[in-house]
Amino acid sequence: MKQPRGVAIDLGSARTRVWTPTGRLVVDTRTRRGLVSRGKVLDREGVSTLVGAAVASREPELARGPRPIGARPVGARTAVVTTPVLCDDAHRDDLRAVLHALGVTTVVLIDAVKAAAFGARADVTEPLLVVDLGAQLTEIALLGGGCVVEARRIPLGLDDARTVVPIVEVVADTILELLRGPYGPQLVDALDRGVLLVGGGALRPEITYKLSYRLGASARPAPAPHTAAVRGAATALQATHRHPSTPTPH
Repeated sequence: MKQPRGVAIDLGSARTRVWTPTGRLVVDTRTRRGLVSRGKVLDREGVSTLVGAAVASREPELARGPRPIGARPVGARTAVVTTPVLCDDAHRDDLRAVLHALGVTTVVLIDAVKAAAFGARADVTEPLLVVDLGAQLTEIALLGGGCVVEARRIPLGLDDARTVVPIVEVVADTILELLRGPYGPQLVDALDRGVLLVGGGALRPEITYKLSYRLGASARPAPAPHTAAVRGAATALQATHRHPSTPTPH
């Protein structure tokens, strides 16, 4: 099968990861401070430079900057980019602007929690609770039928706490709150399956232990949890290549 032309990108406050069909995970670099903060692009030009440099060696056309209006596209290029759950339209617009300026013809945005579930090869047709533990954000999402059906986004991450206790407490309290909501029965089923932990914080075994104890339910890190989102975005990229007329839902 012909490889798709494009990239998968996971742009975080602390790390930026890029996957290409030819090079697989070709970049895992620190996001320079001031570019992205708590799920929002602060510097479009800086992000464009970062992403352009990240893919230049494998996808050089994406690093050449904007093309003249009306110029013929280089090829059928798609970028699948992860976004924080419940992110605002301004962040989405910023990401689209950055990628279009680099010559991308199609930008597909996907919730990072769902992408991470894809990357972990989890069954998302059944209720699944995903907790994404990032440097500046903690995201909690209930997935069902392949979609995010309920979610919370907390502006607290590993960079903010000396110990993991505050993060574990806020995650546990948020999940218990969701149990009292309209999706409580589905959340119970998801807890029976176990909580899927992704993001850099999922590499911390004390979080897994303390959260499991606090919830009275198992919590398990995804395989290579810090790269699960970009791997899932790559899966979505391959899916858009197989079915180009079917956009990946947010």
